[in-house]
Formats: sequence, C-alpha cells, structure tokens
Amino acid sequence: MRGGRHIAAVTDATFDLAAGECLALVGESGCGKSVLASALLGLLPGNARTTGSALLAARGAAGTVDLLAADERTLARTVRGRRVGLVPQSPAAHLTPVRTVRSQLAEVVRELTGARGAALAKAVEAAAERAAYPAGHLDRYPHELSGGLAQRAATALALIGDAPLLLADEPTTGLDRELVDRTADELRRHTDDGRALLMITHDLAAAQRIADRVAVMYAGRIVELADAGGFFGGGPRHPYARGLLDALPERGFRAIPGMPPELGDLPDGCAFAARCPRATGSCATPPALTPGPGSSVACHHAEERVDA
Repeated sequence: MRGGRHIAAVTDATFDLAAGECLALVGESGCGKSVLASALLGLLPGNARTTGSALLAARGAAGTVDLLAADERTLARTVRGRRVGLVPQSPAAHLTPVRTVRSQLAEVVRELTGARGAALAKAVEAAAERAAYPAGHLDRYPHELSGGLAQRAATALALIGDAPLLLADEPTTGLDRELVDRTADELRRHTDDGRALLMITHDLAAAQRIADRVAVMYAGRIVELADAGGFFGGGPRHPYARGLLDALPERGFRAIPGMPPELGDLPDGCAFAARCPRATGSCATPPALTPGPGSSVACHHAEERVDA
C-alpha cells in the first residue's frame, strides 16, 4: 500500500475440498472471501503477493498443479474455465460489453467442447437454460441486462466447462428467492456429479440448502470450519458465527454489535474480541484454529458441542 505498508487480506487460510463436496465460505463484507478466490485463479491486483500453496489435484494426465505458483500462461491455457470455473462477484464487469450474451456463450462452448454449427447453437441454448437464463435475452448486450440477468449469464458461462472445481462468488446476488433456489440446486447438481464447489456467499439460506461444510471468515482468518448439519442444526461454536445466524430474521434478527476492524489496524489478540460478549483477558492472545467435535474453531471461549 502507500508508504510501503502491507495489509494481510487473508491469513492462514487452510482447508481441503473433496470432489463431490460443497464448502460454503461466509462472513461479513471485506473479510477476505473474494480475495481468497481471486488468489486461487491468479486474478489479484499487481500489488498483491501470495505465500503458501493451493494444490489442485486431478485424475489422469492433468496431474496436480499449485495454483499459487503457476504462471499466467498455465492459468490461462489449462486452469481457468477448464479445471477451475468462476462465477465472479461482479458479473456485469466480467462480460465483454460489445458482444451479445449469445456470442460470449458460443465462444466458450466452442473453445471448451469443440461444438460447431447446429450443435453449437443447441449447446448455447442448453447452457443458458442450465442457469435459468431466458433464451429471448440471448441477443442482448451486457448493458441491456438487469443485475439478475447478468448474474445468470455469468453462471451459465462458468458451468459450460464442467470444471472439476467451481468457485462461485455470490452466485445468487440479484436473484429472487425462486431463482436463488434454482441456482443453488443447479450448483448442487454440479457437485453431485463428482465436482468440488467453493461457494462464497452472504446467503446463509442458500448455504444451508446445498453446503456440506461451512467455513466462517472474520478479519481475513477462518475462525470456524464445521459440518453444515451441525453448524445450522446444533449451532456454531464461535461467537461470531453464532452471531451471523442470530442476525437472520427467522432466528431473532439480532445484529452483531460494532463494526469489523480495519485489516490494516488489527488488534494484537482476537480480532473479534471488541464485539464479543464472551471476551476476557485471555483474548489478548490470538486463538489458533483448533479441531473439535464436528468443527474446528479459533476461539478461547468456544461453545462446547457433543455429537451423539
């Protein structure tokens, strides 16, 4: 940053994601969810740096690739769209403004499947239908689309290659409840066919509908990683994660007090301590993500859970 400052947007993010599994990554805006997804695809701004590894395994000749170490040529020619699909957070900004949706779908279908002629036209309409994008709007340009239509166009583009890993960053933004459920179910079908899905979302109802596990991020760190059944059923163990659920209208509509800290001015200890009703002197020491029954949690005062 200016003045030579460094800001850790994501720190110590460690998790695995299996074929046929959906991991929902949730948390307040600005906590680092989208930065993590951008890092996996080499889409960070030029002033960003990454350390660590992100190993993408595959069957057959494709082999394992470290996404954080791969060069741009590898990412562009063999990873993006083919091995990792992306539903971007701002779909309208990712669509080419001077080309129709049909043209953009056709280009991706042709490149990833080899379809030509009548088969290409049919495949384009099938791709649109898969994401509930209306055929009557295929010849529109991006500036003619509503937010919901742009979202569905981006989802259609991301699903074409049936990539082994799909990163869906807020895939239900701008959609009404019926389309949210339909989109979530299509993403679940994509996963049930043996592919992995990392879904970044604020929509906890959509996460509950399709996720196998839930990762909760706060101030750049994962503070809880839990099985979805226990997370939504028995309740989260981290006070912040519990507060996210309590803020839902159907669960009490109680807001978490205060505001998240600035990533450039984090406290020495637990970043959530200033907003936490359980905070004590021990919170001056940063808690590590510690395995427990049904979940791993980074908290000195985590809820106990007994899985019978």
